[in-house]
Amino acid sequence: MEAFPSAHAFLENYDPRQGGGCLLLDVRMPQMTGLELQQQLNVRGWRIPVIFITGHGTVPLAIAAMKAGAFDFIEKPLREAALLESIERAQHWNDKAYEERLERAALESRAALLTPRERDVFELIATGEPNKVIARHLGISFRTVELHRAHIIEKMKARSLSDLIRMSMIIRNSKPIA
Repeated sequence: MEAFPSAHAFLENYDPRQGGGCLLLDVRMPQMTGLELQQQLNVRGWRIPVIFITGHGTVPLAIAAMKAGAFDFIEKPLREAALLESIERAQHWNDKAYEERLERAALESRAALLTPRERDVFELIATGEPNKVIARHLGISFRTVELHRAHIIEKMKARSLSDLIRMSMIIRNSKPIA
């Protein structure tokens, strides 16, 4: 656990590449409100679960925090069990998000091994096109598509067509990691 004297100190010292943890914020903080800090996290693309703890909560404020991506919104007086349960759920979410980032990075590095033509074939395979259609679309032979497909499966370490499609979706939906 690490405490920061202000939102600005947190922004200056936080390293999003370390992963893990969660951020406990109050809605009312000096110099920068909890919601303003949450907006800064979003602008910077930092994915860390934010749990708001406040004695000044209103329904519109809670809705605004949740819409901006808050993980939880807990009102004071604080029940220790509720806070610990929320932190545990945030940690589980963080572990899952970290695993997803690792998987995406591994898939992107495997995809980087594909030749330009294999990438073309991979994209069409991922849309569900049969080999004959891919061959016609790319102006290559059916047998060449089969060879490319075998190389793609080997390089991507795919177990099946559905595995390749899943991999393509993960790569396609990837966003730069801060």
